[in-house]
Amino acid sequence: MLRSRFAQRTFPVLALSLAVSSVYAQDYPTKPVRIITPGIGNSFDIASREIAQAITGPLGQPMIVDNRPPGVIPGQVVAQAAPDGYTLLYSGSSLWIGQFIQAQTPYDPIRDFATITLTTRSPLILVVHPSLPVKSVRDLIALAKAKPGVLNYASGATGAVNHLTAELFKSMAGVKVERIAYKGAGPALIDLMAGQVHLMFAVTGSVVPQMKTGKLHALAVTSLQPSELAPGLPTVAATGLPGFEAVSNAGIFAPVKTPKPILDKLQREIVRALNRPEMKKKMLDTGVEAIGSTPEEFTAAIKSEMASMGKLIKGLGIKEQ
Repeated sequence: MLRSRFAQRTFPVLALSLAVSSVYAQDYPTKPVRIITPGIGNSFDIASREIAQAITGPLGQPMIVDNRPPGVIPGQVVAQAAPDGYTLLYSGSSLWIGQFIQAQTPYDPIRDFATITLTTRSPLILVVHPSLPVKSVRDLIALAKAKPGVLNYASGATGAVNHLTAELFKSMAGVKVERIAYKGAGPALIDLMAGQVHLMFAVTGSVVPQMKTGKLHALAVTSLQPSELAPGLPTVAATGLPGFEAVSNAGIFAPVKTPKPILDKLQREIVRALNRPEMKKKMLDTGVEAIGSTPEEFTAAIKSEMASMGKLIKGLGIKEQ
């Protein structure tokens, strides 16, 4: 009898709640939607603006890109925003990897956000100075093992994707290569081209011109499969280090508890835009691959990266400097 009374009281309330959410989603949006994006002029900024422009028409309201300083601020703003679909976050792996490096983050990357879709993916390219006597990943590993501690690699800030990728490579290959840290990838690339450092795992868009002019020699891409971003270039996994994978993922989030019908509507329109041939070309031109996924696929990718990189970071004792 108690179960029966509970059901009679609960089910109508649940049905009413779902009905209200559905109606709300049909009307959504009724005002401009903000996409909080870390940094200005980077791949996040460019991709978020392309997506915002593409879905403004279908949604019937302006999608406004709101640039914030890189770091925890963009995630904190969205985690604390009302879960109504009007404040979204465009972010990459710093959102879910930062907790392993920073002393404290003001949000939980799984608990405080609702995934909408994985938007872009970009492998890195393993590049070396042309003076280094290697032509493949196998050659590089052999040289590093023959001369432990002699070779060095350039990276940006601690915890940056190029830093963690190099450390993953060292760990899997069992080699000792010294890190030369820079404030950013730009200065690191300048010194690499000048021959001050030996190698670097670089973001694709930043090194393709130097590869074409011969200022840098590319050995492989870090994705499991060859990439359209570097046609003809083999993978690290296929040329010396089986199973190696390191990619830079980015996607769109909403505050947790945002109604599912709203999340579904956003996901549908964003994926539709990402699948257009002209959008895919625009993304490739900026150095990333357009993806488009389900929320579940995006969440799985995040958890997988958290597991692998979290273990690496903890094992090496990497901390923010």
